[in-house]
Amino acid sequence: MTDHPISRYSVPDVMELPEDLRDMVLAVQEKAGFIPNVFLALAHRPDELRAFFNYHDAIMLREGNLTKAEKEMIIVATSSDNSCLYCVVAHGALLRIYSKQPLLADQLATNHHKADITDRQKAMIDFGLKVSNYAQSINDEDFAVLRAHGLDDEDIWDIGAITAFFGLSNRMANLTSMRPNDEFYTMGR
Repeated sequence: MTDHPISRYSVPDVMELPEDLRDMVLAVQEKAGFIPNVFLALAHRPDELRAFFNYHDAIMLREGNLTKAEKEMIIVATSSDNSCLYCVVAHGALLRIYSKQPLLADQLATNHHKADITDRQKAMIDFGLKVSNYAQSINDEDFAVLRAHGLDDEDIWDIGAITAFFGLSNRMANLTSMRPNDEFYTMGR
């Protein structure tokens, strides 16, 4: 374990959090065996932590045509593009677990066009990167490309929402200098 702080901001004691947040964090700890540092770092502002995870759950747990692994692919590729160490490492771990492909997260963090993924998944990530970097340029042709891969308008919304939400997450992780938990590095390998 590292001795470096997990955030440049103060991190409250879990037991001093509002009851709903404390219960959420302890439930995650029980399931995962550790508390992901994102919970601790963002607990600096409890109301924002609550809003963050409510929106996270709304987009990530939503039923649709994207698999859990595909959602994580979008997160890893766009987080890499945003130079977010925390999200690449943490969501890379989740991607390895969901996809059962131990090399995939590293491939996506480097160059998704060389990764062992389908053309549909490459198109999804291309669109996510456009949302992240050039949202003002999104046009009907982008939708047509995704529809040609069997994605519908709700799927396209999902890709955009995941990308936009993790753009916020990437920026907050970089602002706070959020460190990935050591546990994430070996998960799913």
